[in-house]
Amino acid sequence: MDSKDKKALSETDICDLFITPAIRAAGWDAIRQIRREVTLTPGPIVVRGNMSSRNKKKKKFADYVLFWEPGVPVAVIEAKDNNHTASHGLQQALGYADILQVPSAFSSNGDAFAAHSKVPNPGDDIETEFALDAFLPPDLLWQRYKQFRGIADQNEKLVVQPYYEDSSSKEPRYYQVEAINRTIEAVANHQKRVLLVMATGTGKTYTTFQIIWRLWKAKQVKRILFLADRNILVDQTLVNDFKPFGSVMTKIKNRKIDPAYEIYLGLYQAITGPAEEDKIFKNVSQDFFDMIVIDECHRGSAADDSAWREILDYFKDAIQLGLTATPKETKYVSSTDYFGKPVYTYSLKQGIADGFLAPYKVVRIDIDKDIQGWTPPQGMNDDLGKPIESRTYNQADMDRILVLNQRTKLVAKRVMQYLLATDPYSKTIIFCEDIDHAERMRVAIVNAAGQLAIDNPKYVMRITGDSVEGKAELDNFIDPESKFPVIATTSELLTIGVDAKTCKLIVLDKTISSMTTFKQIIGRGTRIDEEFGKFFFTIMDFKKATELFRDPDFDGDPVVIYEPDDDDDPVPPDPEPDDEEDGDDIEEPAGTYKIRVSGVPVRITAERVEYLGPDGTLITESYRDFTRKQIQTEFASLDEFLQRWHNAKKKQAIIDLLEDYGIVLDNLAAEVGKDYGDFDLIAHIAYDQPPLTRQERANNVKKRNYFTKYGEQARAVLHALLEKYADEGISTIESAKVLKLKPFSDIGTPVEIINKVFGGKDQYETAIQELEQELYKQDQSA
Repeated sequence: MDSKDKKALSETDICDLFITPAIRAAGWDAIRQIRREVTLTPGPIVVRGNMSSRNKKKKKFADYVLFWEPGVPVAVIEAKDNNHTASHGLQQALGYADILQVPSAFSSNGDAFAAHSKVPNPGDDIETEFALDAFLPPDLLWQRYKQFRGIADQNEKLVVQPYYEDSSSKEPRYYQVEAINRTIEAVANHQKRVLLVMATGTGKTYTTFQIIWRLWKAKQVKRILFLADRNILVDQTLVNDFKPFGSVMTKIKNRKIDPAYEIYLGLYQAITGPAEEDKIFKNVSQDFFDMIVIDECHRGSAADDSAWREILDYFKDAIQLGLTATPKETKYVSSTDYFGKPVYTYSLKQGIADGFLAPYKVVRIDIDKDIQGWTPPQGMNDDLGKPIESRTYNQADMDRILVLNQRTKLVAKRVMQYLLATDPYSKTIIFCEDIDHAERMRVAIVNAAGQLAIDNPKYVMRITGDSVEGKAELDNFIDPESKFPVIATTSELLTIGVDAKTCKLIVLDKTISSMTTFKQIIGRGTRIDEEFGKFFFTIMDFKKATELFRDPDFDGDPVVIYEPDDDDDPVPPDPEPDDEEDGDDIEEPAGTYKIRVSGVPVRITAERVEYLGPDGTLITESYRDFTRKQIQTEFASLDEFLQRWHNAKKKQAIIDLLEDYGIVLDNLAAEVGKDYGDFDLIAHIAYDQPPLTRQERANNVKKRNYFTKYGEQARAVLHALLEKYADEGISTIESAKVLKLKPFSDIGTPVEIINKVFGGKDQYETAIQELEQELYKQDQSA
């Protein structure tokens, strides 16, 4: 092919005509080993007010991923059209190679290949170029992969054991593949204790299933025990991710381990206990289980004196896999001391950045009696007539020692105010100090919800370990298809393991000092459910629990922290379980007396706003100050901003650019004024320019009789676009979709308007650009 003709080809054409044939000629199987356009991450979710969308510009997908066997990637290739050099895409390919943890990265423009090896032979260059017909064969890249990952030849069979594939063709995500493969490789290298750290909502149980499936199918292990400390964790695993094990799987119950099965799921409370006769795990031999998986292993297995540890010590020769979202490191307990360093870690922060986990906003609310304290008048009695100890009660005392009924009502009112302003049917969990507090909060929510609670008695339910009725509704609460209950009040039961995909609001009216507990609670909202419109969630904090965001041990930052005044818009721009059969929350010790006082007024006090900065830290300055700094980082002066704004073919490009800095102009408009357009918001905030409303700008254009050079129908279209700008802003008129709406639809279809009224796409786009120039005309000389 002539080089001139080649340069006219698209990137896809280059792939089809040159790169793919070259890879296949080197011996790669087109069906099993070559994958095109592989999505690695879907792109992070950007929150706009109460709306959200994916930032698809940050989506990551590799043009090619080469596999030795399905599920075992060994190389990536980035393709470019022929107007680029062969090595132009190599840096991009290296980024994908890091994500997939493979040693080989390639780039090609259809003329040649550029290559990077992370394990070059002695004396060889790290980066090389070679002819199109000299691509490397599968055997060579597989040997390189084994060297890079430390896989011995004798372990090869286990490492390539196939994944389970179901009829839905569900595939593991890149980080799940890496977690599975790293675990299998550790077992192949005779590692007995393995720790896997994966943030809540990233599919730990599915990942675990694939690990067990591959080891089981490879006959590396025969009998496996999956241990958890809550019934719901076991039951969810049994009917969901582990379902393919079918008849070889059982749940341990009635204090009996039936040797007829191979996959055992059980509560540790069901196989052990304080008395020797409770320790039924000793009824089987110490080599009965080949593998033990400990879910949420931070909750006890790492402690030398824990019941779990006794089980692990008994089956000391089994492979022991610990799973956690929050590895515990304290003076007394250490997950890593027992299991060793994690073979793989996938953090909350990474999950949000990749777009697999939901980002979140934080509403911080301070109550006067919490912050300033409350001292009862001398000689005051509580509601039962008992004298109240004369001292100052503060936030730590609220609902643990002191119950101010007005405070409970205020919290409930604030929660309902938020839900009514957004969606009164958003699934909500309210974390309370204890079961008594959870019940009082349920009552307060019923009263604050009014007609909603009358219409459906299950609008709000207390779901705690002692409530048969509440626990019976747990499945309905976590079922996306079930509308009720909407709100769950709880204390401990819902802190872990509850797969509430559609939970959109988490309310913290609970003192939380443990980072482990905090991460688990935050994890109740991190799952994304696109089918049901769940892309982000909100945390409403009444107890300063979200101060833990500042802790260096926390690895997932919020989109925005908002602390509204009483009159402001409510919408924002670890106890050990001891129930034998379930690890649910339990009532405070019998005899605990709480001071209950009615009639003490409470109110919401001081506010400040904190936002997530581009470096991942929280900015304590105002959103205005933060926005000004970020805009001036991109546009050093007003002149530079004006020049780039006027030169931008589409103004949306500027808006998208600022979004990458963490600036959401919808949020800014909520502060400055919803009638101002994006241009005026930016110029006013960053450069102190007096703003004009969208309507004022539209009126200025009308006064200049600018439309006289157009025909009657074109004038009608432009006048209507001007009105759309005044109502909705610049983004609306830049989208051709607007032509589907009235009054444009009365003039013709979008195609008819563009082609017949304006004479074609180019002429229509020119008319839009001229209209925009008129809108901002008076600022060109600024």
